[in-house]
Parts: sequence; structure tokens; C-alpha cells
Amino acid sequence: MLAPWIHHYGVAAVFFILTLESCGLPLPGESLLIVSAMLAGHGDFSFSSLFFSAWAGAVFGDNIGYWIGRKRGNGLLLRYGGRIGLNARRIHKAEVIFAHYGPVTVGFARFFTVLRQLNGIIAGTMKMDWQRFLFFNASGGALWVLVWTIVGFYLGAHAADMVALVHKAGFLGGILALVTLITILIYRYRHGISARLRQGGTDKIKLPYTKSR
Repeated sequence: MLAPWIHHYGVAAVFFILTLESCGLPLPGESLLIVSAMLAGHGDFSFSSLFFSAWAGAVFGDNIGYWIGRKRGNGLLLRYGGRIGLNARRIHKAEVIFAHYGPVTVGFARFFTVLRQLNGIIAGTMKMDWQRFLFFNASGGALWVLVWTIVGFYLGAHAADMVALVHKAGFLGGILALVTLITILIYRYRHGISARLRQGGTDKIKLPYTKSR
């Protein structure tokens, strides 16, 4: 679904989609980067233009989210977030992660679903210093784009070898490998961040960057 859009509009589509995702919409940013990198490997556009457009879209969208959160707080999310799968429980979890890890969360938030979409909005809601937010956001965005474009380039360059391996292992072998990979990712996510959130209860956590009443 993504390939025709990227093929037709080029890196402008990458910038636009990542900007929207970074504002809070549940769009497939990582898949977008992988497909774009594969197309870049085939010569549709250069890797440098892909990197800078993706990075700019991610940072620009997060900054829009930051100022939305700064001006409107989380009331907007609580009112309309449910329409895009962002209920109060998910929003609170994201706030707790920010409270635990501070500005560093902004740098690595892009590697986690939900946090990636709420990164800027929550930072703005919690009144994080904008210059500090911009630094960590720009650094984390560059790392995120670099990692997934490398993955896409690797998949594009070794697609034939991967297809041959699946044929040798058989259809069931490919399904088993896919299920194993998904299981590992789910396990690491659930028993990593989620486990830390449950320790001590989230209600006792004091959220930083929030103005005292």
C-alpha cells in the first residue's frame, strides 16, 4: 500500500506521513522507512534525500505535537484520543515512562509504538524545556531514521537470499521463523518497559515538568 505513494510522490510523501504520525496519528512510520529505503536502493531517490526528509518530518511533527500539548494540555487527547486508539490508560502509561526516564525518553521514544505518536504532545503537556526537548528529539529522530533505513536497505539488498532461504525451509519454516521473531519482540516489550511500570504502582509516581497547583 505504501510503495505506490512513495514511488509517485517520492520523499515528499515520506516527510508528510512522518509529520502526521509524529503529531499523534497511528501511521506506519517504521514500515514506511523500510519500504522507502528499499525503493532508494533501486534508484527511485537518493538515501541522503530520504534520510533528511524523514528526519525533518519526524522532528517537525514532534514539535507540532509539543506545542499542541503545551497550549492545550492532555485534554485534547483525552477527548479525541479514543478515536485513534489512544485511551486514557495508554496516555497515562506514556506519562509514567516520561516521569521515570526524563528527557532521555524523548530520544528513544520513537522505537516504541504509542510513545512515538505521543512523544511531543506529552513533553509539551509536562512543560518540558523546549530546547532540551528539541535536542533529544532531533538526536533520537536521526537515530531512528538511520536504523530503519539501514534495515530497509539490507532487506532490499538480500531479498533474493531471504526468499531462497524460505523456499528451502518450506512454507512452515518461514511461518515458524516469523512467529518466533514476533514472540521475542512481544516478550522483550512486555517484560521490559511494562514490568518496570508495574513496580510500585503507577499512582505513586510524581510526574516531573508539571507545574504545581
